[in-house]
Amino acid sequence: MLEQIAAKSVRTIIGLMSGTSLDGVDAAVVRISGNGCDNTIEPCGFITIPYEAAFREQLKGLCGPGGADAAGICSMNFRLGRMFAEAAAAVAAQSGILLQEVDIISSHGQTIWHQPSLKGCDIPYAEASTLQIGDLSVIAQLTGVVTIGDYRPSDMAAGGQGAPLTPYADHQLFGHPDRGRIVQNIGGIGNCTVLPRSAALEQVTAFDTGPGNMIIDQAVVTLSGGTKEYDHNGEWADTGCVDHDMLGRLLSHPYFKQAPVKTTGREMFGAAYTRSWIAEGEQQGLSPADLVATFTAFTACSIVRSYEDFIFPVHDIKDIIISGGGSKNPVLMRRLAELLPWQTVTASDALGISGDAKEAIAFAMLADNFVRRKPSNLPAVTGADRPVVMGKLALP
Repeated sequence: MLEQIAAKSVRTIIGLMSGTSLDGVDAAVVRISGNGCDNTIEPCGFITIPYEAAFREQLKGLCGPGGADAAGICSMNFRLGRMFAEAAAAVAAQSGILLQEVDIISSHGQTIWHQPSLKGCDIPYAEASTLQIGDLSVIAQLTGVVTIGDYRPSDMAAGGQGAPLTPYADHQLFGHPDRGRIVQNIGGIGNCTVLPRSAALEQVTAFDTGPGNMIIDQAVVTLSGGTKEYDHNGEWADTGCVDHDMLGRLLSHPYFKQAPVKTTGREMFGAAYTRSWIAEGEQQGLSPADLVATFTAFTACSIVRSYEDFIFPVHDIKDIIISGGGSKNPVLMRRLAELLPWQTVTASDALGISGDAKEAIAFAMLADNFVRRKPSNLPAVTGADRPVVMGKLALP
Protein backbone atom coordinates (compact mmCIF):
# COMPACT_ATOMS: atom_id res chain seq x y z
CA MET A 1 0.00 0.00 0.00
CA LEU A 2 2.76 2.49 0.91
CA GLU A 3 4.65 1.66 -2.26
CA GLN A 4 1.54 2.47 -4.32
CA ILE A 5 1.15 5.84 -2.55
CA ALA A 6 4.85 6.65 -2.98
CA ALA A 7 4.65 5.89 -6.71
CA LYS A 8 1.82 8.37 -7.33
CA SER A 9 2.77 11.53 -9.19
CA VAL A 10 0.56 13.58 -6.85
CA ARG A 11 -0.13 12.64 -3.22
CA THR A 12 -3.07 14.16 -1.34
CA ILE A 13 -2.26 14.45 2.36
CA ILE A 14 -4.09 15.92 5.34
CA GLY A 15 -1.74 17.32 7.98
CA LEU A 16 -3.00 17.65 11.57
CA MET A 17 -1.38 19.74 14.26
CA SER A 18 -2.21 20.59 17.88
CA GLY A 19 0.52 22.71 19.40
CA THR A 20 1.68 23.87 22.80
CA SER A 21 -0.81 26.75 22.77
CA LEU A 22 -3.61 24.15 23.07
CA ASP A 23 -5.83 26.34 20.85
CA GLY A 24 -7.36 23.48 18.90
CA VAL A 25 -6.70 21.19 15.94
CA ASP A 26 -5.22 22.68 12.78
CA ALA A 27 -5.98 20.65 9.65
CA ALA A 28 -4.54 21.31 6.20
CA VAL A 29 -5.06 19.57 2.86
CA VAL A 30 -1.89 19.51 0.78
CA ARG A 31 -1.11 18.10 -2.64
CA ILE A 32 2.53 17.12 -3.06
CA SER A 33 4.12 16.25 -6.37
CA GLY A 34 7.71 15.50 -7.21
CA ASN A 35 10.37 13.95 -5.05
CA GLY A 36 12.33 15.26 -2.06
CA CYS A 37 13.65 18.80 -2.25
CA ASP A 38 12.20 19.12 -5.76
CA ASN A 39 8.66 18.68 -4.44
CA THR A 40 5.87 21.06 -5.37
CA ILE A 41 3.65 21.86 -2.42
CA GLU A 42 0.09 23.00 -3.12
CA PRO A 43 -2.02 23.97 -0.08
CA CYS A 44 -5.65 23.20 -0.91
CA GLY A 45 -7.59 23.88 2.29
CA PHE A 46 -7.24 24.70 5.97
CA ILE A 47 -9.41 24.84 9.07
CA THR A 48 -8.91 25.18 12.81
CA ILE A 49 -11.33 23.44 15.15
CA PRO A 50 -10.93 25.22 18.50
CA TYR A 51 -11.01 23.43 21.81
CA GLU A 52 -13.70 24.40 24.27
CA ALA A 53 -12.30 26.26 27.30
CA ALA A 54 -13.11 23.50 29.81
CA PHE A 55 -11.57 20.84 27.54
CA ARG A 56 -8.45 22.99 27.09
CA GLU A 57 -8.01 23.27 30.85
CA GLN A 58 -8.40 19.50 31.24
CA LEU A 59 -5.78 18.93 28.55
CA LYS A 60 -3.51 21.55 30.08
CA GLY A 61 -3.71 19.69 33.37
CA LEU A 62 -2.12 16.65 31.72
CA CYS A 63 0.81 18.73 30.51
CA GLY A 64 2.04 20.16 33.80
CA PRO A 65 4.28 18.66 36.49
CA GLY A 66 2.25 16.44 38.82
CA GLY A 67 -0.97 17.02 36.91
CA ALA A 68 -1.26 13.77 34.97
CA ASP A 69 -2.56 10.32 35.84
CA ALA A 70 -2.59 7.15 33.76
CA ALA A 71 -6.38 7.02 33.46
CA GLY A 72 -6.59 10.63 32.31
CA ILE A 73 -3.84 10.22 29.71
CA CYS A 74 -5.34 6.96 28.44
CA SER A 75 -8.78 8.47 27.95
CA MET A 76 -7.48 11.69 26.42
CA ASN A 77 -5.31 9.71 24.00
CA PHE A 78 -8.44 8.17 22.44
CA ARG A 79 -10.55 11.33 22.76
CA LEU A 80 -7.97 13.36 20.85
CA GLY A 81 -7.69 10.62 18.23
CA ARG A 82 -11.43 10.97 17.66
CA MET A 83 -11.18 14.79 17.48
CA PHE A 84 -8.29 14.59 15.01
CA ALA A 85 -10.32 12.22 12.83
CA GLU A 86 -13.24 14.65 12.90
CA ALA A 87 -10.92 17.50 11.93
CA ALA A 88 -9.58 15.48 8.98
CA ALA A 89 -13.11 14.77 7.76
CA ALA A 90 -14.08 18.44 8.17
CA VAL A 91 -11.13 19.84 6.22
CA ALA A 92 -11.68 17.28 3.44
CA ALA A 93 -15.32 18.33 3.14
CA GLN A 94 -14.39 22.02 3.17
CA SER A 95 -11.85 21.37 0.40
CA GLY A 96 -14.39 19.53 -1.75
CA ILE A 97 -12.74 16.11 -1.60
CA LEU A 98 -13.82 12.75 -0.23
CA LEU A 99 -11.80 11.02 2.48
CA GLN A 100 -11.46 8.13 0.03
CA GLU A 101 -9.44 10.48 -2.20
CA VAL A 102 -6.94 11.21 0.59
CA ASP A 103 -3.75 9.15 0.43
CA ILE A 104 -2.42 9.84 3.94
CA ILE A 105 -3.41 11.56 7.15
CA SER A 106 -0.40 12.89 9.04
CA SER A 107 -0.82 13.73 12.73
CA HIS A 108 1.72 15.38 14.96
CA GLY A 109 -0.46 14.55 17.97
CA GLN A 110 -0.54 16.58 21.16
CA THR A 111 2.65 16.84 23.16
CA ILE A 112 1.90 16.45 26.84
CA TRP A 113 5.49 16.00 28.02
CA HIS A 114 8.83 16.63 26.33
CA GLN A 115 11.96 15.80 28.29
CA PRO A 116 14.98 15.95 25.95
CA SER A 117 17.42 16.37 28.84
CA LEU A 118 17.62 14.74 32.26
CA LYS A 119 19.19 17.81 33.85
CA GLY A 120 17.31 18.51 37.07
CA CYS A 121 15.19 15.36 36.69
CA ASP A 122 14.89 13.25 39.85
CA ILE A 123 12.56 10.55 38.48
CA PRO A 124 13.88 7.01 39.12
CA TYR A 125 14.93 5.18 35.93
CA ALA A 126 14.49 8.40 33.95
CA GLU A 127 15.17 8.51 30.21
CA ALA A 128 15.27 11.39 27.77
CA SER A 129 11.81 11.03 26.28
CA THR A 130 8.75 12.59 24.72
CA LEU A 131 5.04 11.79 24.67
CA GLN A 132 2.46 12.79 22.08
CA ILE A 133 -1.13 11.57 22.38
CA GLY A 134 -4.03 11.32 19.93
CA ASP A 135 -4.04 7.68 18.97
CA LEU A 136 -3.12 6.96 15.34
CA SER A 137 -5.19 3.78 15.16
CA VAL A 138 -8.30 5.68 16.21
CA ILE A 139 -7.73 8.19 13.40
CA ALA A 140 -7.11 5.45 10.82
CA GLN A 141 -10.13 3.40 11.83
CA LEU A 142 -12.55 6.33 11.94
CA THR A 143 -11.42 7.82 8.62
CA GLY A 144 -10.45 4.73 6.64
CA VAL A 145 -7.21 6.47 5.64
CA VAL A 146 -3.59 5.39 6.15
CA THR A 147 -2.37 7.44 9.11
CA ILE A 148 1.22 8.35 9.97
CA GLY A 149 2.35 10.26 13.02
CA ASP A 150 4.26 10.36 16.32
CA TYR A 151 7.38 11.68 14.65
CA ARG A 152 9.52 12.83 17.56
CA PRO A 153 10.47 9.47 19.18
CA SER A 154 12.42 8.28 16.11
CA ASP A 155 14.77 11.24 16.33
CA MET A 156 15.15 10.91 20.12
CA ALA A 157 15.91 7.21 19.80
CA ALA A 158 18.78 8.24 17.52
CA GLY A 159 20.16 10.59 20.19
CA GLY A 160 18.32 13.77 19.16
CA GLN A 161 16.03 16.09 21.06
CA GLY A 162 13.00 15.29 18.91
CA ALA A 163 12.54 18.94 17.98
CA PRO A 164 12.27 21.20 16.14
CA LEU A 165 10.82 19.12 13.29
CA THR A 166 9.62 21.81 10.89
CA PRO A 167 13.03 23.00 9.54
CA TYR A 168 12.91 20.44 6.70
CA ALA A 169 9.69 22.08 5.48
CA ASP A 170 10.91 25.62 6.24
CA HIS A 171 13.90 25.06 3.97
CA GLN A 172 11.68 24.02 1.08
CA LEU A 173 8.98 26.63 1.64
CA PHE A 174 11.07 29.71 2.46
CA GLY A 175 14.67 29.19 1.34
CA HIS A 176 16.00 32.02 -0.85
CA PRO A 177 19.03 32.16 -3.18
CA ASP A 178 20.05 35.70 -2.22
CA ARG A 179 18.61 36.48 1.23
CA GLY A 180 19.45 34.91 4.56
CA ARG A 181 16.26 34.27 6.49
CA ILE A 182 14.97 33.24 9.89
CA VAL A 183 11.60 31.50 9.96
CA GLN A 184 10.18 32.13 13.44
CA ASN A 185 7.14 30.24 14.57
CA ILE A 186 5.36 31.73 17.59
CA GLY A 187 2.97 29.14 18.93
CA GLY A 188 2.89 28.24 22.60
CA ILE A 189 6.66 27.90 22.33
CA GLY A 190 8.76 29.91 19.89
CA ASN A 191 11.11 28.14 17.51
CA CYS A 192 13.32 29.47 14.76
CA THR A 193 14.81 27.98 11.61
CA VAL A 194 17.93 29.62 10.21
CA LEU A 195 18.15 29.59 6.41
CA PRO A 196 21.40 31.08 5.12
CA ARG A 197 21.12 32.34 1.56
CA SER A 198 21.30 29.46 -0.96
CA ALA A 199 21.48 27.05 1.97
CA ALA A 200 21.69 23.33 1.34
CA LEU A 201 19.55 21.25 3.66
CA GLU A 202 22.55 20.26 5.78
CA GLN A 203 23.34 23.95 6.40
CA VAL A 204 19.98 24.61 8.09
CA THR A 205 19.98 25.11 11.86
CA ALA A 206 17.09 25.57 14.27
CA PHE A 207 16.18 25.65 17.96
CA ASP A 208 13.46 26.68 20.38
CA THR A 209 13.81 30.32 21.36
CA GLY A 210 11.67 29.92 24.50
CA PRO A 211 8.09 30.93 25.31
CA GLY A 212 5.92 32.17 22.47
CA ASN A 213 2.26 32.77 23.30
CA MET A 214 2.24 30.33 26.23
CA ILE A 215 2.89 32.79 29.06
CA ILE A 216 0.82 35.58 27.49
CA ASP A 217 -2.17 33.28 27.02
CA GLN A 218 -1.94 31.79 30.50
CA ALA A 219 -1.74 35.26 32.00
CA VAL A 220 -4.84 36.39 30.13
CA VAL A 221 -6.79 33.30 31.21
CA THR A 222 -5.73 33.74 34.84
CA LEU A 223 -6.14 37.51 35.06
CA SER A 224 -9.53 37.49 33.34
CA GLY A 225 -10.86 34.72 35.56
CA GLY A 226 -11.23 32.51 32.51
CA THR A 227 -13.42 34.95 30.56
CA LYS A 228 -10.66 35.50 27.96
CA GLU A 229 -8.39 32.97 26.31
CA TYR A 230 -5.80 35.21 24.68
CA ASP A 231 -4.91 38.88 24.23
CA HIS A 232 -7.08 39.70 21.21
CA ASN A 233 -5.15 42.05 18.89
CA GLY A 234 -2.72 42.70 21.76
CA GLU A 235 -5.27 44.99 23.40
CA TRP A 236 -4.16 44.43 27.01
CA ALA A 237 -0.48 44.65 26.13
CA ASP A 238 -1.09 47.84 24.18
CA THR A 239 -2.65 49.61 27.19
CA GLY A 240 -0.13 48.39 29.78
CA CYS A 241 3.39 49.46 30.69
CA VAL A 242 6.33 47.08 30.61
CA ASP A 243 7.95 46.55 34.00
CA HIS A 244 11.61 46.49 32.98
CA ASP A 245 12.84 45.13 36.30
CA MET A 246 10.59 42.08 35.95
CA LEU A 247 11.50 41.79 32.27
CA GLY A 248 15.18 41.64 33.14
CA ARG A 249 14.58 38.91 35.70
CA LEU A 250 12.45 36.93 33.27
CA LEU A 251 15.26 37.10 30.73
CA SER A 252 17.74 35.75 33.30
CA HIS A 253 16.20 32.26 33.00
CA PRO A 254 19.10 29.82 32.35
CA TYR A 255 17.42 28.43 29.23
CA PHE A 256 18.31 31.55 27.27
CA LYS A 257 22.03 31.19 27.98
CA GLN A 258 22.04 27.58 26.84
CA ALA A 259 23.55 27.21 23.37
CA PRO A 260 21.68 25.24 20.69
CA VAL A 261 20.90 22.37 20.20
CA LYS A 262 17.99 23.01 22.63
CA THR A 263 14.25 22.58 22.96
CA THR A 264 11.70 23.42 25.63
CA GLY A 265 7.97 23.31 26.31
CA ARG A 266 5.10 23.60 28.75
CA GLU A 267 6.99 21.60 31.37
CA MET A 268 9.38 24.58 31.72
CA PHE A 269 7.29 27.66 30.85
CA GLY A 270 3.77 26.45 31.65
CA ALA A 271 0.97 27.45 33.99
CA ALA A 272 2.84 27.11 37.30
CA TYR A 273 5.73 29.24 36.02
CA THR A 274 3.37 31.93 34.76
CA ARG A 275 1.26 32.04 37.90
CA SER A 276 4.34 32.52 40.06
CA TRP A 277 5.28 35.63 38.07
CA ILE A 278 1.70 36.91 38.14
CA ALA A 279 1.67 36.61 41.94
CA GLU A 280 4.96 38.48 42.18
CA GLY A 281 3.73 41.22 39.85
CA GLU A 282 0.50 41.66 41.77
CA GLN A 283 2.48 42.04 44.99
CA GLN A 284 4.39 44.85 43.26
CA GLY A 285 1.11 46.53 42.29
CA LEU A 286 1.29 45.79 38.58
CA SER A 287 -2.06 45.92 36.76
CA PRO A 288 -3.26 43.06 34.54
CA ALA A 289 -2.44 45.15 31.49
CA ASP A 290 1.09 45.83 32.81
CA LEU A 291 1.65 42.12 33.36
CA VAL A 292 0.46 41.16 29.88
CA ALA A 293 2.58 43.97 28.39
CA THR A 294 5.61 42.67 30.28
CA PHE A 295 5.04 39.07 29.22
CA THR A 296 4.58 40.18 25.59
CA ALA A 297 7.87 42.10 25.77
CA PHE A 298 9.46 38.99 27.31
CA THR A 299 8.50 36.87 24.30
CA ALA A 300 9.82 39.48 21.85
CA CYS A 301 13.06 40.12 23.74
CA SER A 302 13.81 36.44 24.31
CA ILE A 303 13.41 35.77 20.59
CA VAL A 304 15.67 38.65 19.57
CA ARG A 305 18.26 37.85 22.24
CA SER A 306 18.46 34.32 20.81
CA TYR A 307 19.24 35.81 17.41
CA GLU A 308 21.84 38.18 18.81
CA ASP A 309 23.58 35.46 20.82
CA PHE A 310 23.49 32.52 18.43
CA ILE A 311 22.56 33.59 14.87
CA PHE A 312 23.62 37.12 13.93
CA PRO A 313 27.32 36.57 14.83
CA VAL A 314 27.61 33.85 12.17
CA HIS A 315 24.86 34.57 9.60
CA ASP A 316 23.85 37.56 7.48
CA ILE A 317 20.08 37.66 7.96
CA LYS A 318 17.81 39.93 5.91
CA ASP A 319 14.30 38.60 6.59
CA ILE A 320 12.44 37.44 9.68
CA ILE A 321 9.34 35.47 8.64
CA ILE A 322 6.79 34.98 11.42
CA SER A 323 4.17 32.23 11.56
CA GLY A 324 1.87 30.86 14.25
CA GLY A 325 -0.59 32.65 16.47
CA GLY A 326 1.97 35.28 17.44
CA SER A 327 1.92 36.66 13.91
CA LYS A 328 -1.68 37.79 14.61
CA ASN A 329 -0.64 39.87 17.64
CA PRO A 330 0.14 43.39 16.33
CA VAL A 331 1.83 44.48 19.56
CA LEU A 332 4.19 41.51 19.50
CA MET A 333 4.91 42.04 15.80
CA ARG A 334 5.58 45.72 16.41
CA ARG A 335 7.98 44.99 19.25
CA LEU A 336 9.88 42.50 17.09
CA ALA A 337 10.16 45.04 14.28
CA GLU A 338 11.43 47.70 16.72
CA LEU A 339 14.05 45.32 18.10
CA LEU A 340 15.14 44.24 14.60
CA PRO A 341 15.64 47.53 12.69
CA TRP A 342 18.11 46.02 10.21
CA GLN A 343 15.85 43.15 9.17
CA THR A 344 12.48 42.95 7.45
CA VAL A 345 9.89 41.44 9.79
CA THR A 346 6.84 40.00 8.02
CA ALA A 347 4.18 37.35 8.49
CA SER A 348 4.50 34.20 6.39
CA ASP A 349 1.04 34.93 4.92
CA ALA A 350 2.66 37.69 2.84
CA LEU A 351 4.77 34.98 1.17
CA GLY A 352 1.78 32.78 0.36
CA ILE A 353 1.93 30.34 3.29
CA SER A 354 -0.70 30.78 5.99
CA GLY A 355 0.95 31.29 9.36
CA ASP A 356 -1.83 29.27 10.96
CA ALA A 357 -1.48 26.37 8.51
CA LYS A 358 2.30 26.21 8.21
CA GLU A 359 2.95 23.53 10.81
CA ALA A 360 0.10 21.30 9.60
CA ILE A 361 1.57 21.63 6.08
CA ALA A 362 5.01 20.73 7.45
CA PHE A 363 3.75 17.51 9.00
CA ALA A 364 2.03 16.58 5.75
CA MET A 365 5.48 16.85 4.16
CA LEU A 366 6.99 14.58 6.82
CA ALA A 367 4.38 11.92 6.08
CA ASP A 368 5.24 12.13 2.39
CA ASN A 369 8.86 11.42 3.28
CA PHE A 370 7.80 8.48 5.45
CA VAL A 371 6.05 6.64 2.61
CA ARG A 372 9.12 7.14 0.44
CA ARG A 373 11.48 5.94 3.24
CA LYS A 374 13.20 9.32 3.24
CA PRO A 375 14.76 10.79 6.40
CA SER A 376 13.44 14.21 7.37
CA ASN A 377 15.09 14.96 10.68
CA LEU A 378 18.10 17.26 10.49
CA PRO A 379 20.82 16.00 12.86
CA ALA A 380 22.47 19.44 12.96
CA VAL A 381 19.17 20.77 14.32
CA THR A 382 18.06 18.05 16.72
CA GLY A 383 21.44 16.64 17.77
CA ALA A 384 20.63 13.15 16.48
CA ASP A 385 23.63 11.03 15.53
CA ARG A 386 22.17 10.15 12.12
CA PRO A 387 19.30 10.94 9.75
CA VAL A 388 16.25 8.76 10.38
CA VAL A 389 12.88 8.09 8.79
CA MET A 390 10.46 9.54 11.35
CA GLY A 391 6.97 8.38 12.17
CA LYS A 392 4.75 5.40 12.91
CA LEU A 393 2.10 3.79 10.74
CA ALA A 394 -1.53 2.87 11.44
CA LEU A 395 -3.51 1.11 8.74
CA PRO A 396 -7.32 1.35 8.46
